[in-house]
Amino acid sequence: MFTNNISMDNFEVIVIGAGHAGIEASLACTRLGLKTAVLILDTDSIGRMSCNPAIGGVGKGQLVKDLDALGGAMGVAADACAIQFRILNSSRGAAVQSSRAQIDMRQYSRYMQKLLKRQKNLVIKEAEALKLVVQDGKVSGVITDKGVLSAECVIICPGTFLNGLIHVGLKHFSGGRLNERACLALADNLKELGFNLLRFKTGTCPRLDKNTISYLNLIRQDGDLNPKPFSFSTKSVKIKQVPCYITYTNKQTHQIIRDNLDRSPLYSGKIKATGVRYCPSIEDKIVKFADKERHQVFLEPEGLKVNDIYPNGTSTSLPEDVQLKLLHSIPGLEKAKVLRFGYGIEHVVVEPTQLYPTLETKLIKNLYLAGQINGTTGYEEAAAQGLVAGINAALRLKNKEPFILDRASSYIGVLIDDLTTKGTLEPYRMFTSRVEYRLIIREDNADLRLAKMGFDLGLVSKHDYHKTEQKIKGIKEGRIFLKKTRLKPTKLVNEKLAQINCAPLKTVVTLEELLKRPQISIKDLNMLHKLKPGISESAWQQVGIEVKYAGFIQRQSRDVEKFKHLEKIRLPSDFNYNSLPGISREIREKLSKFKPLNLGQASRISGVTPVAISLLMVYTSRLRARPFKA
Repeated sequence: MFTNNISMDNFEVIVIGAGHAGIEASLACTRLGLKTAVLILDTDSIGRMSCNPAIGGVGKGQLVKDLDALGGAMGVAADACAIQFRILNSSRGAAVQSSRAQIDMRQYSRYMQKLLKRQKNLVIKEAEALKLVVQDGKVSGVITDKGVLSAECVIICPGTFLNGLIHVGLKHFSGGRLNERACLALADNLKELGFNLLRFKTGTCPRLDKNTISYLNLIRQDGDLNPKPFSFSTKSVKIKQVPCYITYTNKQTHQIIRDNLDRSPLYSGKIKATGVRYCPSIEDKIVKFADKERHQVFLEPEGLKVNDIYPNGTSTSLPEDVQLKLLHSIPGLEKAKVLRFGYGIEHVVVEPTQLYPTLETKLIKNLYLAGQINGTTGYEEAAAQGLVAGINAALRLKNKEPFILDRASSYIGVLIDDLTTKGTLEPYRMFTSRVEYRLIIREDNADLRLAKMGFDLGLVSKHDYHKTEQKIKGIKEGRIFLKKTRLKPTKLVNEKLAQINCAPLKTVVTLEELLKRPQISIKDLNMLHKLKPGISESAWQQVGIEVKYAGFIQRQSRDVEKFKHLEKIRLPSDFNYNSLPGISREIREKLSKFKPLNLGQASRISGVTPVAISLLMVYTSRLRARPFKA
């Protein structure tokens, strides 16, 4: 047991779980001054990466950037432990570019363990949460296998441990992860308390010994030459960078899988839970995409000092002997030694429409849920929820207004709004395609959007926020400079334009007009005319994006204004929708169940019509403004 700075059984906040959600939740609470306990079955598992050795990806990189801008820990930790950085969709527009990094998994876990153990006001307790203490509809503590802990707020971040059931072939056994016990009692307790529970399924790949793989004919994939870190506070990447390799399945692989589908828990009916649509198992790929002759497999190293290779793309719950056969049929893996076989895991999920956008439950006051318990899949989605839950628990105890991010402010806002307003009937994964205003809430401008919020909350340091202020100042100065500076059509200028396959100038133009040409980048502009000194590279990057996408950004900004109009019209938490004339019984029931906080959220509830929103708008305009109550 670790008792960092405190030894007591009375806390302001208890966080159940110390995975990616639990880490962010506990750090947010303690950094905002609350005495917090985090419960974990095994302290060595803090920050453990259960599945793939990577952070970020399409849509997920944006979540990490949002987290970092608000003062979260994942971005900084990833930068300290990343062994390969890549910008995905780098040849496409800024709105869909996403950061991804291969991570040294063991180093990442050690980093997070040290961070939590050194955190002031945080107690780490090895204990299993068995039951919540609830009095008069409000949580007041947790009963553990080691005793009772009192708290004013509780945040549950259990990952896949709630009644987890592991499948390998037709064998199945209880577990939260392989060789780690599941939490059965807490899952039963949530059901007893009245929560509507779902059951989802996820899985992981086998692990291979890197020394038994033949890399000779495989495709080598290196990271970016100039790695761009996740955190806005990271100056440079110092850890050694390593390559990944790409191979493919083939007809033989696919036939081995088809011949053994009767031994697959997915196709024999053993697994009844809903699986991940966007990260299917290898057997799912073969069945659902039968026309595909091959599927890509990424061989990803799990660290610098270990031999483990993660064959991304081969997630499976087939029997061990079948896993071995299918792996040995893949080029480069003919003699690969399996260090750990893949498996599927079912776990309990709380239907997320039972939560407010603060991630507090509607059923029990001061109880917050974050991570896979809300139906998501992925480290980044979990961490984002953990941060929001931790912030709101702290604000609740400080009697301050809740912290709610909307769809026009961040990817985190989209994630939480999707979960709490629309719900999910399958494991939820973030994508750029889910985000309506992705041209405005890009990865590169997360600090401009969110750093002030993080600073005002007390999670972003004055030093880091000052850097954001300087960047904002630089962007303004850069825009003014481009508007005022003119370039003449001289012979030298046109020769330089020809070098980059750009049409020559015929008249005098401003640098801003020139930058609007698709062939011209900020770097090219600097070659044509020396840019104003004293402005950072990141500020000039923003200037370039703002100039090139000016028309699109203006149109999307107008859409955001319309969106925000509905978001500003608050709905009282005790609103009696049954008294509202002119709307159907079905819509009344949905509004009463979801308890939307504002008209915007109400408009996104499935089945709530525009006519109902118009009637609500008229009716609420007659009500006096009331203080918000979650």
